[in-house]
Amino acid sequence: MKISVFIVGLLISASSFCQELTGVELLEKSISYHDPSSKWSAFNGNFTVVMETPNSSERKSQIGINSPRQIFSLQVQQDSDSYSYLLDKDSCQILLNGQSEIDQEKIKKFRLNCERGAMFKNYYTFLYGLPMKLKDPGTILDSKVQTKTFKGKKYLVLKATYKAEVGDDIWYFYFDPETYAMEVYQFFHDESINDGEYILLKDQEEINGIKMPKTRAWYYNKDDKYLGTDVLYKAM
Repeated sequence: MKISVFIVGLLISASSFCQELTGVELLEKSISYHDPSSKWSAFNGNFTVVMETPNSSERKSQIGINSPRQIFSLQVQQDSDSYSYLLDKDSCQILLNGQSEIDQEKIKKFRLNCERGAMFKNYYTFLYGLPMKLKDPGTILDSKVQTKTFKGKKYLVLKATYKAEVGDDIWYFYFDPETYAMEVYQFFHDESINDGEYILLKDQEEINGIKMPKTRAWYYNKDDKYLGTDVLYKAM
C-alpha cells in the first residue's frame, strides 16, 4: 500500500514538473540534449542528405556550413546532372555540371539563382540547427508548454511564431518528456484549415558533437499524405 502511494506520488510530481516548465526552460533542456557542448554557434562541418520522394529519382545533397566564416555550400546530384552553390558572406557562385557559364534554358530548368541559394542556406541551417535555431532573433516562444499525444505517444510541445519580418508560419515542436529529444515538428500557414506539414524524426546522427535527426519523413497535415523522406549521413 505504501509502495503504491509512493509510486503515485512520483507520477504526480513528474507530471507537475512537466506542467511547470516554461517554453524557454523546455527549449534549454532540449538544447542541452542535442548540443550538450554548445557547438552550434561555431559549427563548421559537412554532411550529406539523401532524399527520396514518390515518383522522383533519388537526390543527394552535400552540405557545408561554416558559421564563423559565414560560408555555405551545397552540391546537389540527381540523375546525370549536378549543380552547386557557394555562398561566401555576400558573394554567390553557381555551377551546373562544373561549369559557371550556364544557358538561360538550364537556369530556368534547374531554377538556378542566388535567391534560391540563400533559401537553401536558410532551409538547411534551420532544420538541422534545431532546436538551437529557436533562439534566433525574431522567434516568439509560447511561455506555456503543452502536452499532446501524437501518433500514440505523449509529448511536451512548444509553440513558436515569428515576427512579421521573419515569417508568418506557426510551428509546433514535440519533445520526448524524459530525454527532451526533439522527435516531431509541425507547421501551419493557416492552422484553421489544417494546412502545412508534419515531420517525423527517427534516430540520430552525431555531426561535430551535435545530435541531428537521422531520418525525416514528411506528411501533409490535412490528409497524412506522404511527401518524402530524407536521410542524414556524415560527409560522403
